[in-house]
Amino acid sequence: MKKLFYSIVLLSLSSSLLGQVYFEEEEADSLQFKDRLFFGGNFSANLGFGGGSSFVDISPLVGYMVNTDFSVGVGATYLYVSREFIILPGNDRFRVSNSVYGGRAFLRHTVIENYFAHGEVETLNTEVPLNDGSNRTTREWVPGVFIGGGTFQPIFARGGVNITVLYNLAYDSIRSPYGSAWVFRFGVTF
Repeated sequence: MKKLFYSIVLLSLSSSLLGQVYFEEEEADSLQFKDRLFFGGNFSANLGFGGGSSFVDISPLVGYMVNTDFSVGVGATYLYVSREFIILPGNDRFRVSNSVYGGRAFLRHTVIENYFAHGEVETLNTEVPLNDGSNRTTREWVPGVFIGGGTFQPIFARGGVNITVLYNLAYDSIRSPYGSAWVFRFGVTF
């Protein structure tokens, strides 16, 4: 129970700096292309709590505000992952530590004021254990398809705080670098 509590606290403290700006409807209609762009990214970490998996995530992004309710964007992802696997049938354990890299594209639509739906696809290149009873690995591109939503609370004229909860529809517990199909992002927007 203690490990679960600490895992939730660490996930809650993980930072996601999404540079999406907040504009009023009238103001957004008159914005030029460069003013509709936003920049940001996320930084998060799980240092071994829950399941023997550790990671550090650095993911910059750039987006475009199509209108006040709809945004699109792309980003790069870098993860350093250290994860333990069990070889069956002998229950021997081995650890894989590697750099994971890739890209993503996302769509975000405001459903009602300050609440949004979020969709995202990504592909990450990571070390994946071979399914041959050994501790050997191979590099593969692993897809992710995320759906979910969140809330954005404006605090400043062009920023605020957001919380996003996503579920990976393509989650594979062996191949995915994430420890769970659920991804939680907490952020501050500037």
